[in-house]
Amino acid sequence: MPADYHRMKYLLSLLLALTLPPALAQTPPFTVHPVSLPKELEFYDNQFSGLAISKGQLFLLSESRLQDKAEAKLYTVQLADVDRKLLDTAYVLPYQKLPLNNLPMLRARMKAAGQSYEGLEAMLIDGNKIYLSVETATPSANCYLLKGQLNSTAVDLDTTFLVTLAKPLAADGSHIYNAGFEAITQVNKQIVAFFEYNSFPGEDFEIARKIIRMNKPPVTSFEHKSSPGQNHAYGLNKRRISNTSVPRQLPFDPLPFRITDMTSVGKNRFTAINYFFKGDGEDAVYRVPPADAANTKLITGPKGFKNYCRLVDITFKNKRFTWQPVWEFPEQYMGYNWEGIAAYKSGYFIINDKYTPSRPYRTTLLYLQSNR
Repeated sequence: MPADYHRMKYLLSLLLALTLPPALAQTPPFTVHPVSLPKELEFYDNQFSGLAISKGQLFLLSESRLQDKAEAKLYTVQLADVDRKLLDTAYVLPYQKLPLNNLPMLRARMKAAGQSYEGLEAMLIDGNKIYLSVETATPSANCYLLKGQLNSTAVDLDTTFLVTLAKPLAADGSHIYNAGFEAITQVNKQIVAFFEYNSFPGEDFEIARKIIRMNKPPVTSFEHKSSPGQNHAYGLNKRRISNTSVPRQLPFDPLPFRITDMTSVGKNRFTAINYFFKGDGEDAVYRVPPADAANTKLITGPKGFKNYCRLVDITFKNKRFTWQPVWEFPEQYMGYNWEGIAAYKSGYFIINDKYTPSRPYRTTLLYLQSNR
């Protein structure tokens, strides 16, 4: 072949290499759309802790911190109205408030069992049934799962349903600071609860073999199962779940930092928020060991530890959960404490509890629109 031919071929290849790949690489997986909220929903002390989609509505779960005299509630917004809002940012979203009836009564039962209610952390909607997870104060041994009837004007919580979820312990027997079951989902015929902290190096994973009965004193005897380097989710048979149910341990590959919420994206596939808060003191438990260079690099910078947040894909296969990273949040959103996620049209709604990098705090709802 003539030299000019090879020269032209080389120049064409170089041109393609310099233009097409960067253009493709610069297309992010998601476009971030902030969704402004009415003042009542934007109020920071709603402290939203979960999102769910059902029956053409987006549900926003308030932490309902009764100890702070907060109202027990969740909100709903019609998805048709959200779609309109995404096209017309000036449109003011209509919404409905649903009281959570009987939550104070259930909190009183927890107190009688020696456990200190802190707030609601996750929800799962299954037809007209709704399941809610309760986080308790750090010294409390147990968290809880609640069940209610979802009606058009309120949620009626079942005062006879109070399922104990024993907190896993650190290797030294201590409770993990400020941690509960922040994600609940459905896998086959099981309701599965995920503990917020999922990276126990050689922990003693503790699970209650006797569960608190509502008319008996608190149970304090537990059976220890040592499982070095192994983490678990809690599985409960949906058809037979009761106050005496003992969760099954479902293996879960260790995941650093925290899980703050999860949403289903297909059969036995889920997307979760994986969040790290840079705080010191007892929050330092969520840091990875320095020897874990790859994960340490994610949460450190020139000034030390930094907030970090990403989405991870979680799959249930061969009776265990595995995960892989999906997407890192843009720098401007790394410092938000994201606590809720709901899959919608190949993208996701996400919401923070109230904490933002700057004050005044406020509720922030985003829609992550898929570019694929």
